Amino acid sequence: MFDELPDVVTTLVTAAVSVVLALVLVQIVHIVVRRIGRRAPLFDQLATRLHRPVQCLAVVLAVQGALHATTATGDWRGPLLHGVTVLVIASGAWVVGALLLVLEDTALARFRTDVENNKTARRVHTQITVVRRVTIAVVVVVAIGAVLVTFPAARAAGASLLASAGLLGVVAALAAQSVLGNVFAGIQLAFSDELRLDDVVVVENEWGRVEDITLSYVVLHLWDDRRLTLPTSYFTTKPFQNWTRNESALLGAVEIDVDWAVPTEEMRRELRHICEGTDLWDTRACILQVTDAIGGLVRVRALVTAKDAPTLFDLRCHVRERLVQWLRESYPEALPRSRADVTGIPGLRIDKVEGLNGHSIPEQPERVPGAGAAGRALPPGNVPDASRDARVFSGSVEGRERSAAFAGPTEEDHRP
Repeated sequence: MFDELPDVVTTLVTAAVSVVLALVLVQIVHIVVRRIGRRAPLFDQLATRLHRPVQCLAVVLAVQGALHATTATGDWRGPLLHGVTVLVIASGAWVVGALLLVLEDTALARFRTDVENNKTARRVHTQITVVRRVTIAVVVVVAIGAVLVTFPAARAAGASLLASAGLLGVVAALAAQSVLGNVFAGIQLAFSDELRLDDVVVVENEWGRVEDITLSYVVLHLWDDRRLTLPTSYFTTKPFQNWTRNESALLGAVEIDVDWAVPTEEMRRELRHICEGTDLWDTRACILQVTDAIGGLVRVRALVTAKDAPTLFDLRCHVRERLVQWLRESYPEALPRSRADVTGIPGLRIDKVEGLNGHSIPEQPERVPGAGAAGRALPPGNVPDASRDARVFSGSVEGRERSAAFAGPTEEDHRP
């Protein structure tokens, strides 16, 4: 043992010197890359993410080179070389993984998702996010395989495993059918453009935004800050609503049940006044229609548009509040009422009509056609075109475009 002591000391000194030189060289390169990174973001990312992995790889390579450079012999040399080889493989995998992350982050930085009409950016972010997880998994698996190959026993076992790979593959596929299904579903979602990050969806009667897409599950950030986690295979096997499939702008409805005495034309003008008085409306559609009239109530539906789902929700609430307030203050006789035929009861005299809440409805003064809430006639220039605000699929450019989208091709489209 004492005969091997000089060789051990020589090896340790050589390894120490090599490690110091390697660390100094890595530090010099790090400083140079960091200075270049002040003008180029890519080099700044390289200096940040690759510094520690490259240091680790340089140290183990220096130790391995020192061991090969010395002529030391002994029982300790073989296991030490094998351990250093394993560390070299692990450090190399760390460097490769960090380099892939830098490249993916650089690609993501080119596509901003905090702007309007970010469909392409969200698709790229979704694909790169899924590819990142796949590449990291591949690097880890390859590194583990390379480490196992360095063991003679593992190589011998690998030959026998290859002989029965077909049977093992069938058994593994049956045992992990749901797991593999989710993995392939995640890849399909990333490259089929069916679902993207930041898409607004309605799933299981829950409205939320796609926060994360992995190879096995999808995380939805719901409107009330809850998180809904679903397997990726859910989105390839079951229907769901995607409100931002092509664009974020949406059309929403506000329905109100009123009495038959409701003045629809004046209510339509009030809806236009409400929409024009808020910045939530995107000026595309402001339509009021009577969609149902059964029994003692009339159902009025207001259709309004906004740039995205959150804005549309606030706009619908705003329109609903303002219309209810307008009906209550200007046309209380249009509020929902219950009627009863009591004319055949002897001695009974009807002096007033009561609403659903028991309050009497005062008589209203006669109004001039086309008048506003106060009964005064509006100037001709202030009365909007009624047909524009009363039609969903006609009467305006937007209405005709909406009609063409749902009507299909016409005879003119087939003419040569």
